Amino acid sequence: MALTAIGLCGRALIKLGATAIASFADGSAEAEVAAALYGPTRDALLSANAWSFATVQTTLPRLVEAPAADFASAFQLPADFLRALGAGAGGRGRGLSYRIVGRTLLCDATAVTLSYVGRPAEEDFPAFFDQALIARLAAEFCIPLTESSTRADLLVQLAEGEFRRARQIDAQQDSQPGFEDFTLIDARA
Repeated sequence: MALTAIGLCGRALIKLGATAIASFADGSAEAEVAAALYGPTRDALLSANAWSFATVQTTLPRLVEAPAADFASAFQLPADFLRALGAGAGGRGRGLSYRIVGRTLLCDATAVTLSYVGRPAEEDFPAFFDQALIARLAAEFCIPLTESSTRADLLVQLAEGEFRRARQIDAQQDSQPGFEDFTLIDARA
């Protein structure tokens, strides 16, 4: 079952022993805490790993104005950009030297394909990520709602376990990369 932002926060609040919310604007303390902490917590968890469901590749639009120093070209980052995984040219998503400055990518290429972690819709989160996010949200909501640091510490430990489990499940969905440029193999030829 796909969950919305409100559904994810509601489950985290229930896990904490608080009352679930119907919207971020319902006026309760739970809604205020959820509205303040949901977005940053979601983005931090998405950025913490190269999740297969959140990995995106796109060709970046080149900006007219060149960078002041170090690189020849500047490119606009996508609106849903959270973390760069690599940049490439000529049909490859990696291999270029680049630097992220603000909301732009600087490099010496004339065209760039960026591989990055984006921000998918909550309805597209897989169940294993939902569970990791719910656990992290419960840990984040704990101190503002219960003022219990002992309970918060326990919830942080549980959230870390859910995060590790989610990373493991996600890693099993992809073939493992092999060696591409290995000098010892090249020397044998």
